Amino acid sequence: MGIRIAATTAVVAGALTALSAVPAQATEYSSALKIKGIQYDAPGRDSNSCSTGNTDEEYLTIKNYSSSATVNLKGYVVRDASTNKFVFTANHYLQPGDYVKLRGGNGTDSDSRNVVYRDNCNFMWNNDKDTIKLYKPSGAGADLHSYTRSGSDPDGNGYITYHG
Repeated sequence: MGIRIAATTAVVAGALTALSAVPAQATEYSSALKIKGIQYDAPGRDSNSCSTGNTDEEYLTIKNYSSSATVNLKGYVVRDASTNKFVFTANHYLQPGDYVKLRGGNGTDSDSRNVVYRDNCNFMWNNDKDTIKLYKPSGAGADLHSYTRSGSDPDGNGYITYHG
């Protein structure tokens, strides 16, 4: 009986230790694709003018953390806490360890330059706080992160890195 209680206590303690190691703002899903970082506050004065604005300096980096699987982004969805959403409508393949920057503004998508443009000159991310959600084409969650300028961005530069 004493061995069973000791083993149960060790399992519970191990589970609590594992839970406390995950940042409060992160939710881990079973997905090769993860949010690697976000430039939520574009450098300079915010301007969403398509011709002279800086929305292309606001971006989300998504990385394929798989060691062997190539992932097609087509059908993946990125959302914020309100109604802003972007759907990857074209094929864009991420090799293992590869990444893509989803930028605001207009531009030419490029696999070789690892960039996809939202083709929308409005800012998607709030400068003070927001929640980023990445969904698989099936609708299942792939990754989730929340940030606040004062809490998760200690240097206040508008850029946060997740997943090493």
